[in-house]
Amino acid sequence: MSPQAHEILAQVLTLSPPAKAELADRILDIFAPPDRKAIGERRATTAENRIDPGDRRDVAAGSALDVSARIERNEA
Repeated sequence: MSPQAHEILAQVLTLSPPAKAELADRILDIFAPPDRKAIGERRATTAENRIDPGDRRDVAAGSALDVSARIERNEA
């Protein structure tokens, strides 16, 4: 490792864990495909779209036994 890299590492080691994590994310972004951030945002949106109806009680919830019975009858 170069002297400059050793100096940077010494500075990084003094950071708080959250600051180290943010720095690591930014460094990884340099090496990631350009659409990595967009993919992550789409995944987050999809997850929220699936969770929100349950939070609002817009989706009927069934018991695990009912679901298992439907699967057994090939109705799922």
